[in-house]
Amino acid sequence: MSIRFAAPPSTNPVRMAPDVVRNVRPIAANDDGDLVGDVHIHAALRHFAKYGIAAAQHAREQAIAASDAGDRETCEWWLEICRALDRRMARAIDRKNCTESA
Repeated sequence: MSIRFAAPPSTNPVRMAPDVVRNVRPIAANDDGDLVGDVHIHAALRHFAKYGIAAAQHAREQAIAASDAGDRETCEWWLEICRALDRRMARAIDRKNCTESA
């Protein structure tokens, strides 16, 4: 005997119509706009693949180390990667730290 899985009949739809949803919330709740560029997104994804859940912390440490060394470009690079992974953590460092030491 075979078993079939089928969706329940749609006599009482649970979903809201798309135009109703757009009127309630015109943009997606998780759509923050283009805060980070595509290059940094790809780098952040590669970094996440390598370091996992600790990737944002590692990027933060790299940005601080570059700032301490006076390397502004490297600091900004790591800051953008950190921002792509964890915006609050990156906000704690901010660009001021990258420009102060340079």
